[in-house]
Amino acid sequence: MTSILIVEDDKDINNLIYKTLKTEGYQCDSALDGKAGADKIEQNEYDLILLDLMLPEINGYELLDYVRGICDTPVIIISAMGQVDDRIRGLRMGADDYICKPFQIGELFARVETVLRRTQRAAARLEIEDVTIDPRSHTVTKSGVPIDLTVKEFDLLYELMKNKNVALSRRRLYELVWQEEYTGETRTLDSHIQRLRRKLDWNDKIVTVFRIGYRLEVHE
Repeated sequence: MTSILIVEDDKDINNLIYKTLKTEGYQCDSALDGKAGADKIEQNEYDLILLDLMLPEINGYELLDYVRGICDTPVIIISAMGQVDDRIRGLRMGADDYICKPFQIGELFARVETVLRRTQRAAARLEIEDVTIDPRSHTVTKSGVPIDLTVKEFDLLYELMKNKNVALSRRRLYELVWQEEYTGETRTLDSHIQRLRRKLDWNDKIVTVFRIGYRLEVHE
C-alpha cells in the first residue's frame, strides 16, 4: 500500500489531509513538527512526503535538505509562503511540487496522484514480448532496436503496457497522458494510437474497443 507522511503543524489541516488520503486508500502517518517528521523519516520508508515550511523545531527547508541527503522520496511542499522566491527555493532544493495555502483538497489530491504516478513510473521497466519500455532512460526498444517516440507516444505506450488486457476509455487515457480534462475530442488520441501501431508494428495488439477506447491485447 502506498504510504504518505504528512508534516504539518496546523492540526486541522493535518487531520483533513490525513482523513482524505486514508479515505482514498493510502497508508498515512502524520507529524506536527519538523523534529517528529525527521524521526518518522528515519524509522520508516514513505512513497511521498507532504511538507509544510513553517514548522516548529526544524523548519521545512531544513527538513527538505535532510530528506534529500538520505533518500529520493518525492516531496510536495504545502505552505502559506506563496511568494515566487519561496517556490523557486523549494523546487531548487529538490521538492517535486509546491502547493500554496489555502488550497482545495481536490487539487491537493490531484497533485498527490500526479507525483506518485510520475515517481512510481520511474521505477517500473516493462517488457511485453519483444518490446521493452524503460522510464528511467526514457527509451523503447523492439527486439533490441531503439524506437523513436514522442513524449506523448511514450506516455501512452506506458499506460497501455502497464494495463495490458484492460480496456481503457478514451477519457482515462487522455487525462492520464495529456493531464487535462477530456472534452470528447478524439482526433489527438486516435492519431497517437495510429502512430504507435505503425512504429511498433502492433496493429493486431493495440485494439479498438467499440464505444470505449483501446486495449493492449497480450496472449500469455
